[in-house]
Amino acid sequence: MLKKALLTAAALIAVAGSAAAEDLKEFRIGILGGENEADRLRNFQCMVDKLPAALGVEKVSLFPAADYDGVVQGLLGGTLDYAELGASAYAKVYLANPAAVEPILTTVQTDGSMGYYSIMVARKDSGMTKLSDMKGKKLGFADPDSTSGFLIPTVTLPEAIGAPVKEYFSETGFGGGHENLVLEVVKGTFAAGTTWGSGVGEFKDGYSSGNLRKMVDKGILNMDDLVELWKSPLIPNGPVVVRTSMNTDMKAKFKQFMMDLPKADPACFSAVQGGDFTGFAEVNADFYKPIVDARKATIGG
Repeated sequence: MLKKALLTAAALIAVAGSAAAEDLKEFRIGILGGENEADRLRNFQCMVDKLPAALGVEKVSLFPAADYDGVVQGLLGGTLDYAELGASAYAKVYLANPAAVEPILTTVQTDGSMGYYSIMVARKDSGMTKLSDMKGKKLGFADPDSTSGFLIPTVTLPEAIGAPVKEYFSETGFGGGHENLVLEVVKGTFAAGTTWGSGVGEFKDGYSSGNLRKMVDKGILNMDDLVELWKSPLIPNGPVVVRTSMNTDMKAKFKQFMMDLPKADPACFSAVQGGDFTGFAEVNADFYKPIVDARKATIGG
């Protein structure tokens, strides 16, 4: 009995020592797909420049995935140290391994809320002005692991339209990420599509933050070409997550860096987040339980 207790204690000490001794030379950032890769790399370059001094690492590397699942798998495999996820992508990680990552922060909108919306847009010249105009037409989603671009519409649209999604629309498909989806709506591939926006400010500006705003700011979208057909209930802003196995000191340094970023470098903060936010608020896994439950009940892990 004593021998077993000693062995257990030794194992715990070894694990604790290993975690404390982790000497991270390279800090690895996963970047969700759905936007032009060059733009994503440019938006995160300030993190590459600033984090080595803040964290005491030699190198910061960016890993822009082709889609949401690329980052999800990197987090599950322990090959990424930090990523900014949508709530549904976090739910996918959590359902596969609750201990893989820790949600530590989320963004706060300029109106003080910690949420955003799924927004269905169509071409203005389509003549459509409301959700019921989409009956029998082709609807586009952004990505299977997107909260606003798939999960929330899947969960909430049936009540709004009074029918299952597959019966109400003639066809559904995926646009290959939020930016591509909106471009496909403009091209006419889909009659309408679901993307995301803060819901704060004016639709004509692309709202204060979100995919529409980013596209407007990049000069690749004219909001005069679009009309809003539907807006979802409020969705929790996605989390900043870190690898759970990272040592405590490194987590604390990174969290402090992020919390200081909005004031220390507003341009970097805005570039990474994609729009106007006031800063960060602390969160944990409990904040995302409704999304985890919704994903588990509808599309599974």
